[in-house]
Amino acid sequence: MHNFEKLLFWQKSIVLAKNVYIICQEISNDEKYGLISQIKRSAVSIPSNIAEGSGRNGRKEFNHFLAVALGSAFELQTQLILVRELNLLPEEKINALLSEVSEIQRMIYSFKNNLK
Repeated sequence: MHNFEKLLFWQKSIVLAKNVYIICQEISNDEKYGLISQIKRSAVSIPSNIAEGSGRNGRKEFNHFLAVALGSAFELQTQLILVRELNLLPEEKINALLSEVSEIQRMIYSFKNNLK
């Protein structure tokens, strides 16, 4: 069992989720139940799956939840790219979030490989 709160990629994913919630306030309410809702769910899913996996019975289960968190990170990346393509937010704001996502993806991937 890992103390997930000490994992740097969990900490960074919490900051990312917070930043996603903040920036989503700038998107038109027309997207509230569509893209915004999906973006928020993906962002929250990353740290949630890391935390859930850390409390499971062994490396194999933890590895599974890390894979789910990684999948959510790629899902979030895709949704943010769509926001950028639709010009729903300034490109520099989206690029900053995409940079955060990319860093977290690399960290999770590296940790997963070392966990095996």
